[in-house]
Amino acid sequence: MDKCEIFRLIANQVAHTELAFPTGVQVALKVRDALDDEDCSAATVARLIQAEPLLASRIIAIANSVVYNRSGQPVTEVKAALSMLGFSTVRSLAMALVTRQMAGQSNDPKHRELLAKLWEHTAHVAALAHAIARHVTHQNPETALFAAIVHDIGGFYMLSRVAEFPQLLSGDFSDWIESGEVIVGRAVLDRLAVPESIVTVLEEFWDGYLTMPPVTLSDTLLLAEELSPVASPLHRVDGAESAGVAQIEMLIGEELLSLILTEAAEEVSSLTRALQF
Repeated sequence: MDKCEIFRLIANQVAHTELAFPTGVQVALKVRDALDDEDCSAATVARLIQAEPLLASRIIAIANSVVYNRSGQPVTEVKAALSMLGFSTVRSLAMALVTRQMAGQSNDPKHRELLAKLWEHTAHVAALAHAIARHVTHQNPETALFAAIVHDIGGFYMLSRVAEFPQLLSGDFSDWIESGEVIVGRAVLDRLAVPESIVTVLEEFWDGYLTMPPVTLSDTLLLAEELSPVASPLHRVDGAESAGVAQIEMLIGEELLSLILTEAAEEVSSLTRALQF
């Protein structure tokens, strides 16, 4: 069975069988569902968050990041962090936990290295997308954060199936990029009930077309992907085309690029550290 056949099989299984998640992921999905309920109170959400220590710690870390905590006063309680961040950001953090833990654990060094590198890349792209949305494309920064967090969710899920399909790790990852990301990624996003508006953005991102000047949410993700100091182990292959920093400078201007890389550097660094699980 070649990789494309495996991708189709995995996507079909995702669509037609119940996905089994670790307890932490199940809690994070409950938090996300609660946040989508207009009648859900902040107290209820806080109780759900406190049931998953990893998620609670990340929410408090984000609340103490320079992006959200301009006063510098330390936040130590989930309820206070929830009030500071708002439901939209907490929903993104819940999906960050889902994304990061979806691939599970492995004793294979190559598998572990891929997973760690993919998450590090995802965290950088999420932080950069948040900054680029604010400074360049003027999209909703919280929506950009959410879209960036789930932009590689198909890759994380495919990594969870490596024990069953070891041939997924053979050769390079061009097949993952060309077929697996779209086929499996779309299936996982649908199963997790990610809003169709976000799925559409990700499909545009997967197409890789950057408009000039960059104004859309998919442009935001493409710029963040290119500017990330950590390349995705799944998106980048030898000989792959890349816009590069020099071309991005031509697209948005030297001054604006400098703003992203310098003025926003502290924000990006703070968010990236807080998103590391």
